[in-house]
Amino acid sequence: MYAVVEISGKQFKVEEGRFIDADLLSPNSGETSLTFDKVALISKDGQVTVGSPFIKGAQVKTTILKNFKDKKIIVFKQKPKKGTRLKQGHRQQYTRLMVDSIVA
Repeated sequence: MYAVVEISGKQFKVEEGRFIDADLLSPNSGETSLTFDKVALISKDGQVTVGSPFIKGAQVKTTILKNFKDKKIIVFKQKPKKGTRLKQGHRQQYTRLMVDSIVA
């Protein structure tokens, strides 16, 4: 069984018992689980249900495992013959979510 769910503007294919890395989510203080109701597709035992745009009553329940940063990316820009150089670094922040259940 798997589902396609929208989390902060991006779509993820999720399965029960697996984790996903989504952009940094800021839940309310003390909250350790999140529920997403923007489910676009559910596949169970070969039966596929597609929403338009989302399936009513469907939910994906997840548990927050940790927040972490990805590897650093170096952005270097240079203009030739001008002596202009710009070096920037960036580390994207993610939230790791464990998929507990998919409710159709």
